[in-house]
Amino acid sequence: MISNAAEVAAAEAAGRLARQITAEREARGWTQATLARRAGVSKAAVSRIERGEMSPTAVTLLRLAGAFDLTLAGLLLRAEGAGAREHERLSRAAQQPEWRDPDTGYTRRQLFAAPTHPLEAVQVTLPAGASVTLPASSYAHIQQLVWVQSGELRLTERRAPDLTWDLAAGDTLGFGTPCDVTFENPAGQPCMYAVFLARR
Repeated sequence: MISNAAEVAAAEAAGRLARQITAEREARGWTQATLARRAGVSKAAVSRIERGEMSPTAVTLLRLAGAFDLTLAGLLLRAEGAGAREHERLSRAAQQPEWRDPDTGYTRRQLFAAPTHPLEAVQVTLPAGASVTLPASSYAHIQQLVWVQSGELRLTERRAPDLTWDLAAGDTLGFGTPCDVTFENPAGQPCMYAVFLARR
């Protein structure tokens, strides 16, 4: 049972996201099977997400956005109806959309994104002990800079051989060569970090 305003808002946001994924798929004339193949996820998952029966994880959402040739921010902002505010360059704190991964508790706040500006900014909170591996497809057209604001972050670029970076508060790391990337919080407290993205 939904018990408070925050849960109601989260349910409404999930519904908007499900409808946007359907709209993006239908605008391209794709079947659910086509989207599933392009995104590398199961058709059953696409169907359940579109019906609002399942909340997509961060990895699944990135795969879907990549299939649409969108960044994750682009997909989430379209779901929030930001297209009507494309001319705006100011992002008020109260209007910054937030999304939570149902599996890990990873929380993503969109600090800034505008179609007329080359940069995007995101703030992530990664719970203690949590990790998420984002697919190479999400880095195909962007460069990123990570800035750890609090806690500890272990970032591993999955290549041959793997390259692992242990970052503390204040540390920054730039990367962008397409490969799977694991973000892990090895500490006993939440880690907060900002990500700045630029399209190549």
